[in-house]
Amino acid sequence: MAVVIDKPVTDFEAQATSGQTFSLDALKGKQVVIYFYPKDSTPGCTTEGQGFRDQYAAFKAANTEVFGVSRDSVKSHENFKAKQAFPFELISDKDEAVCQLFDVIKLKKLYGKEYLGVDRSTFLIDSQGVLRQEWRGVKVPGHVDAVLAAAQALNKA
Repeated sequence: MAVVIDKPVTDFEAQATSGQTFSLDALKGKQVVIYFYPKDSTPGCTTEGQGFRDQYAAFKAANTEVFGVSRDSVKSHENFKAKQAFPFELISDKDEAVCQLFDVIKLKKLYGKEYLGVDRSTFLIDSQGVLRQEWRGVKVPGHVDAVLAAAQALNKA
């Protein structure tokens, strides 16, 4: 079942960079931003990741951990993370289990061809594991600032 605003997010585990296994339950007590993006090292995904990188200290100050998710391999993520100096981990979702949980696989079109791809989306989960806000069909400019403002407001609530 897909995530729902104001409901707890089902715990999940997934492989992440730095040899880590991501577990949502292990992050209780901290807010969590999970952003889904289509593909490592592509222009929009790089710009979005750089935005989260550049605001990372502000997210940490708001008791918020940031994680990126795509269907790329851990090896691809390691290269992308190193090249962009991302201070946060990237989660590999090759089997699309996390994408399905957050309902981000959508029918897309490119050059007239339809395919199933990741809809750029971001989710803000509170310190108790409850989904508080979601952004779907994200346009990159200004997005990270909006997520940061929401994380800061939630941290003060």
